[in-house]
Amino acid sequence: MKRVYYGLVGLLMASPAFGQADVPGSKDYPGISRMPNYYVANYEESSFDSFKFRVTERGQQKEQAVEGRRVSIRYNLTENAPMPSQLQVLRNYQSAARAAGGQVVFDDGENTTLHLSKGGSETWIYVQTGNRPSGLPIFFDIIEKKAMQQDVTIDAKAMATGLAETGRVALYGIFFDTGKAELKPESAPALAEIAKLLKDDAALKVYVVGHTDMVADLAGNVKLSQARAQAVVSALEKQNGIAGARLIAFGAGPYAPVATNKTEEGRAKNRRVELVEIATR
Repeated sequence: MKRVYYGLVGLLMASPAFGQADVPGSKDYPGISRMPNYYVANYEESSFDSFKFRVTERGQQKEQAVEGRRVSIRYNLTENAPMPSQLQVLRNYQSAARAAGGQVVFDDGENTTLHLSKGGSETWIYVQTGNRPSGLPIFFDIIEKKAMQQDVTIDAKAMATGLAETGRVALYGIFFDTGKAELKPESAPALAEIAKLLKDDAALKVYVVGHTDMVADLAGNVKLSQARAQAVVSALEKQNGIAGARLIAFGAGPYAPVATNKTEEGRAKNRRVELVEIATR
């Protein structure tokens, strides 16, 4: 996570009033302006992180973890500036979110959660106000929801060990767009390792099994999982030189989850491709 704090020299050069300038390298989140007379006292950003947002569903409060790009900002009130009320701060940001087509999904008078969804993208914003004696700082935690980029791919040796021990191995380095069966380019390293596994053991035959989460209808998920498994088989044949007779595609849909489908984290684990050894004896 990138952290930006005040440097003494920067402070002295930036403003004659000590501690009244924005942290060097910081910025307002695009589309969200600050309250008047506030400056950025702390700024952090991370390409992938998680934050638990407070939400209200059917009158019950709960926490909902959301993953993606995270931006955290603390705004402090400029010295001697008039202090807004907590309600004034929250209502300003809530009204701005609604005007942008967003929703207020939590509000307790001191903190609020805002949810914006547009064009297939989601942004979650948690606005927290501090104690009045401290000058009413305003804290933002923002998540641009997205799946983590898989940087670590299981290699052929690890696949062979998994097959030898349990007869199956789950792969999370194979990527598809939501609801589609076309392999994304970033799947190439995982496909290359599968091909290496099969080339290293010429007698090995496998089922390539597609799995989905439980979002959408059952029949559609089964069909999608079959199409994704077949896409992997086709790529191994056409691009990696593996004989089709050694590969059988099968779509299991949502029937064999490895985690709960009630959370995004669980659903992400359930969306996978597995290799299952075809062993006749």
